[in-house]
Amino acid sequence: MRKDIPGNFRRHLSARRTLPDANEISAYLTLRSLLAGSILCAIIAIGAPYGRQIIKGTAMALTSATPAAFFLFFIFLLLVQPLLGACKQSWRLGHGELITIFIMMMVASAIPTKGVTGLLLPIITGTYYYASPENKWAELVHPHLPDWLVVKDLEAVRGFYEGTGGPIPWASWLPPLLAWLIFYAAFYLTLICLGVLLRRQWVERERLTYPLAQVPLAMVEECSRPSGSSPFFKNWVMWMGFALPFFLSSLAALGPYLPQIGGPNLTATIPFLAPGVSLRFALNFLLLGLAYFISAGVSFSLWFFYLLHQIQESSIYHMGIRSAEDLGRWTEAGMGHQMMGALIVLVAASLWRGRQHFASLLRHSWKRGELLDDSAEIMSYRQALVGFIAGLAGMWVWLWQSGIPAWIAPIFLAAGLIIFIGLARIIAETGLPIIKATMIPAGFVVSSVGVPALGVKGMLATGYTMVWCGDLLVFMMAPLTNGLRLSDTVAGRRRLLFWGIVLAMLIALTLSVWYTIALAYRHGSVNLQLLQSYAEEPSRFAVAKLEDPSGPSPSGYLWMGGGGLVMMLLLWARTKLFWWPLHPLGFVVSHGRVMDGIWFTIFAAWLIKVLILKYGGVATYRKISPFFLGMVLGQIAAGGCWLLVDGFAGTVGNRIPLYY
Repeated sequence: MRKDIPGNFRRHLSARRTLPDANEISAYLTLRSLLAGSILCAIIAIGAPYGRQIIKGTAMALTSATPAAFFLFFIFLLLVQPLLGACKQSWRLGHGELITIFIMMMVASAIPTKGVTGLLLPIITGTYYYASPENKWAELVHPHLPDWLVVKDLEAVRGFYEGTGGPIPWASWLPPLLAWLIFYAAFYLTLICLGVLLRRQWVERERLTYPLAQVPLAMVEECSRPSGSSPFFKNWVMWMGFALPFFLSSLAALGPYLPQIGGPNLTATIPFLAPGVSLRFALNFLLLGLAYFISAGVSFSLWFFYLLHQIQESSIYHMGIRSAEDLGRWTEAGMGHQMMGALIVLVAASLWRGRQHFASLLRHSWKRGELLDDSAEIMSYRQALVGFIAGLAGMWVWLWQSGIPAWIAPIFLAAGLIIFIGLARIIAETGLPIIKATMIPAGFVVSSVGVPALGVKGMLATGYTMVWCGDLLVFMMAPLTNGLRLSDTVAGRRRLLFWGIVLAMLIALTLSVWYTIALAYRHGSVNLQLLQSYAEEPSRFAVAKLEDPSGPSPSGYLWMGGGGLVMMLLLWARTKLFWWPLHPLGFVVSHGRVMDGIWFTIFAAWLIKVLILKYGGVATYRKISPFFLGMVLGQIAAGGCWLLVDGFAGTVGNRIPLYY
C-alpha cells in the first residue's frame, strides 16, 4: 500500500534542496562587509593624500590599478582575517564579503589624488592666486567666471596656497565644492550605469581577460574555510615571486637610511633616430606580473606598435610636419588626433560587436514582455539605462550653466565617454596599470569646433573640464569595470553592492577633499604636491586661445581620419585574416604617453610567456602563474610597507616606482 510523504517532511526535503552550500554562503554580500569596506575607504581617503603630500613617498593611489586597494587587501587577508577566525569562526569574512570590500577600496583609490582631489582643488583656486599684470587674468578671465565655479575669496585662496595655521574659511569653499559635488554625482552615476550596461557584453560574451582581477580572485580562493587562509598564501612559488621585487625595491628604499646600500638600476635610455626621440629600457615587476597574463598576441602587438610609433615620430620630425597647435597640457596635436580617431573606431566596433545584446537590453528596458535576466547586475537594466540618461542630462546642464554653449556640451560628453570606454576596455583586456590618452575633451572640442564657436565664457569653461577629464593617470571607469567583473563572484543581495560603491565614492570624495584642504591651510599648498601647473592651466590655456583664436582644424580632422582608417583596417584584418598576428589594441596604446616607460617590460613578459608555452606547455604556464601574481603583490607591498616605515621615521621623498 502506497503512503504519501507527510506534508511537513516534504517541505523539509524541499528546503534542503534549495539550501545553498558552504561555498555559496561564503559568497554572500553582507552589511558588515559594507561597514568594513567603509572603514578601509576612509583610511585610503586620508592615507593617500598624507602619503603624497606630506611623506612624498610611493604613490599608492596614482594609477588606475589602484595599488592602495591591493596593499590594504593583502594586509587584511594576511593579518586581520586569520585573527578574526582565531577569535571566533563566524567572524571570518566570506568570499563575497571580501570581494565587496576590495571593490569599494578600488573605487575609493581613484579619488584622493589625481583622480579628483589633486586636480580639483588647485584648479578651482589657481586663477586667483597666480593672476598677475603680465598674464592679465584679472581682466580677461575673472569677470566671466560663474561665482559657484571657483573659490573667489582672495584671502581664502591665499591661505590655501601659503598656509595660515588657523581655521578654514568654509563659507568661501562650500559653494564651489557643492557645485562640483553635484557634477560628480551626475558623472559617477553615468559611469556606474554605463559599466552595468557593458558588463555582460565584456565579461560573458566577449570574455575579456581582466588581468587586474586575477590577483584578488587568487587571494580570496577558499578564504572562508576553517584553516583561516587562502591556499594562495601557502604557495611557495607565489612567495618566490613576491620576494624578488620586494627585496630589490627594499634595497633601493634603504638608501635614505643606509647610503652605502643601493638598489640595482633597472633603467637605461638610448637615442632613437631623431633628437627628442629615445628608447627607454626599464623593468617594472608590477607590470611584468600583470603582462604575463596578457595573451601573447596582444602583448606582442603592444611593444611592436610602440616601436613603429617611435619610427613614425622620428619620420615626422625629419619631415618637419609636426603640428605646433596649442591644445592644452594633456593634448598632443597630431598624435593626439590620431589616437582619438583610433579610439572612436575601437569604441564603435565594440558597440557594434555587442549590438544584439544592447538591442535586447533596450527591448527589456522598455517592453515588459521582453525577458533578459539582469539578476547578476548591481542594478536592473532599466534602472541603469534611466540612470545613464539622467546622469548625462545632469552633466549637460552643468556644463551649459558653466558657460559652454548648449549645442557644444554634448560634444564634450561624447568625447569623454569615448575616451573612458576605450581606455577602460584596454585595461580590461591588457591589465596595464596605467594608460593615458594623448587627447582630452578640451583639446578635442577646441580643435573640432574652434574658439569662436565657444566664445569667451565657453573657452574659459572648457579649461575647467580638465578637472574631470584632464590628467588620466587614474580615472574612475577603470576600477568600476574591474569591480563589476569581480562582482560576478558575489552572491545574495548583489544590488546592495551599488550602494557600497556609492558609499565608497562619497567617503573618499568628502574625506580626501576635507583633509587635503586642511593640509594646505596647515602647511601651504605651495609646499605640497598640488602642482602649480595644474592650477594655472585652465586660465593659461583659455587666454592663449582667446588672444590667438583658431577655427576648426583641418589638419586635426585629417590626423583623426588617418588614425580611424588604420584602426578599421587592423580590425578588418583581425577578423578576416586568420594568420594576421597584430592586435588593433597595440596601435591605440602605442600613442599613450606612458608607453615610453613600460614597453620593454611588456616585451620581456611576452618573451617569457612565449618561451614557457613553447618549451613547457600550458601545464607549466599555469604552475608558474602564482610566481607572477606574487611579483605584482611584492612590488605593491614593498611600496606600501616602506611608505609606512617612512611615515613613522619622518623620511620624505623616498619613492618606490610602481608603474615606471
